[in-house]
Amino acid sequence: MKTDAKQNSEISFDDFQSQILNDYRVAVMSRECSLLGRREVLTGKAKFGIFGDGKELPQLAMARAFQNGDFRSGYYRDQTFMMALGHLNPKGFFHGLYATTDIEKEPMSAGRQMGGHFVTHSINEDGTWKDLIKQKNSSADISCTAGQMPRLLGLAQASKIYRHVHGMDSSKFSNNGNEVAWGTIGNASTSEGHFFEALNAAGVMQVPMVISVWDDAYGISVPAKYHTTKSDISEVLKGFQRDEKHDGYEIFKVKGWDYTALIHAYENASDIAREKHVPVLIHVTELTQPQGHSTSGSHERYKSAERLEWEREHDCNKKFREWILDNNIATEEVLKEIEKGCKQEVRHAKKEAWTEFLAPHRKHKTELVQLLSKLAAATPNRVFVTKIMNDLISIEEPIKRDLAANGRKALRYVIGEDSPEKQALQQWVNTFMANSQQKYSSELYSTQDNNAISIPMVKPTYLDDAAMVDGRMILRDNFDKLFEKYPEALIFGEDTGNIGDVNQGLEGLQEKYGELRIADTGIREATIVGQGIGLAMRGLRPIAEIQYLDYIMYGLQTLSDDLATLRYRTVGKQIAPLIIRTRGHRLEGIWHSGSQMGGLIHFLRGMYILAPRNMTQAAGFYNSLMKSHEPALVIESLNGYRLKERKPQNLGEFCTPIGVVETIKPGTDITVLSYGSTLRLVTQVAKELQQVGIDVEVIDAQSLLPFDINHDVVKSVQKTNRLLIIDEDVPGGCSSYLMQEIIEKQGAYQYLDSEPQTLTAKPHRPAYATDGDYFSKPSEEDIFEKIYDIMHESNPETYPELR
Repeated sequence: MKTDAKQNSEISFDDFQSQILNDYRVAVMSRECSLLGRREVLTGKAKFGIFGDGKELPQLAMARAFQNGDFRSGYYRDQTFMMALGHLNPKGFFHGLYATTDIEKEPMSAGRQMGGHFVTHSINEDGTWKDLIKQKNSSADISCTAGQMPRLLGLAQASKIYRHVHGMDSSKFSNNGNEVAWGTIGNASTSEGHFFEALNAAGVMQVPMVISVWDDAYGISVPAKYHTTKSDISEVLKGFQRDEKHDGYEIFKVKGWDYTALIHAYENASDIAREKHVPVLIHVTELTQPQGHSTSGSHERYKSAERLEWEREHDCNKKFREWILDNNIATEEVLKEIEKGCKQEVRHAKKEAWTEFLAPHRKHKTELVQLLSKLAAATPNRVFVTKIMNDLISIEEPIKRDLAANGRKALRYVIGEDSPEKQALQQWVNTFMANSQQKYSSELYSTQDNNAISIPMVKPTYLDDAAMVDGRMILRDNFDKLFEKYPEALIFGEDTGNIGDVNQGLEGLQEKYGELRIADTGIREATIVGQGIGLAMRGLRPIAEIQYLDYIMYGLQTLSDDLATLRYRTVGKQIAPLIIRTRGHRLEGIWHSGSQMGGLIHFLRGMYILAPRNMTQAAGFYNSLMKSHEPALVIESLNGYRLKERKPQNLGEFCTPIGVVETIKPGTDITVLSYGSTLRLVTQVAKELQQVGIDVEVIDAQSLLPFDINHDVVKSVQKTNRLLIIDEDVPGGCSSYLMQEIIEKQGAYQYLDSEPQTLTAKPHRPAYATDGDYFSKPSEEDIFEKIYDIMHESNPETYPELR
């Protein structure tokens, strides 16, 4: 479908000239930052640099079309865009390069991510939302190629939700769905599956998304012909072009050095996406890499002399300069003056940033040298402490590591001594370490008053004649209460909408709440997760359903690199309170019975991981999570939907506490910890063991991240003096994590009379059918015999050998 170029509104020549020269100034400023930034890396002041040089002009055009309320989901080349919006200045650029840990000076991540990763702040200090429609927004970047694409889909879908779903408070998040989500990606990264999955989903959903492909014809050293069919992504995607009969994309192709064509393309893209909710792809070609891919290498190694000469001639800043002169917008003298001013400003900003970066370190160095000097005078090991002091003095530009390492090493030479000087150094080192560690380790989880582990327990209540119903009906009716209570809540996934999920836990809810709130999706787990992230970042409360736990592997990169790290890498300045709903455990077969918990609890630090044993517990977890603003993964027991449970009368209100274990059966002989579906087997075996005189204390972990914040398991071990962890994950998986938590962190080792043990699945995927399950995962007989053997070892006379 052909779209006419939008014409600029009538403005005076002075205003027009001012706009052009301001754009030129931003382009030159950004380029100077890139050039000087590379030098800072090569001199060792920064560790790594990857810059946006060669991409300045299209980013200026994108910034012109970008409006308040819009969101960017981009990658590490977009510094010019952020400068054009006023979100990045040269000094901030260098603070990012140096990894300054002051959020005021380095607002992108306080040094937690390398430079080139951009973010705007969505959250106030008190944890409340800022007014996102009064600012231009950038979602927090990740380095993973195409990793920004799943999130982009959700950011765009939020506008569609806000436009068409009524009854929710959108005052801080949307103006009738008029916001556009802008994505940027390099041409080579369009080869990634995330790009095609997000592209296809946006075309199906028809959401206001504009994707810019910055095409410089290479992916690091590899030319486009090895990345893309026909070496041309827009040529490949012609089948996505909308026409009179079919929805699809609007696709533009524009040269990256053609200023006027870029301005028109981005104005048109903005209008089409914003007004009609049609996704747009802008293929920006003939871009260059003036300094190559990054500071880790030189592009002279892989580009021909002819290609390098072509890049010099087609540099977008050079072409922009020529266009300004050819059209008499400014004189050579005016442009030289702008260029001179930019060089001076960038040099000055670099110097200021480096001075500010060093200032606190130099202050601490002075303190530490004084303490070491006094310690040297007070210890027989003066020569060793003096050497450490002199080594520290010789470091002219110290960093935190230099200070911490030298202070800690000095303490080795006064072991066993007791002096005021030693105590002063100990106090300094402890304070310095605690304060420094906080700068690198805070905000993995929320510390606000409504954080998930602070939500108090509300027990389910029951009528005397409470009905015994299928577990899935408790989930269904609880979800009904939640969607009624929270207008901003929505759920989506494969088979989630029309049939109410494969286990009917949402039966009939689409008819009640509509196709946008209870929605079906395609088979595309990475972008189901991405939808949830983007929606949650824009103030909605999404629940993204992954049909089976095994399938979460398709979305694991997005969960691990994006969702789980979001709060941490933005130092709490952005959040995505997304709930991932899935089901797993104990189904019979390799691909639908996974229990890959050992991987998930390590990949997903920053999220809560909850494994309820039944649907009442699961419903309580959803209720708790909706009261907080943190991401979580809830794994329902796949074989529990048809098991009977008493139906609570306070659906939507009762809350399962997060981070708390539950003792299912008290006992005196041994503590047995498990979770999920396996817990039912343990409970049954515990009854059978009573027949042979073994009294088992059964504990449900239920919350894996975090685990047992009250240390109730160690209290049980203190009583029983024995510990067994039963898990259907592979050996060394989740059971090992739980063992470390109990033995090492809780200190249960001091109460044990027997070796702590685990009983896990075999080290392979579970084989198919009932026999496959029996010989792959812990059976009731395995559990019985394992517990009996532990008791036999401690008291063979009372418990003779079983087999």
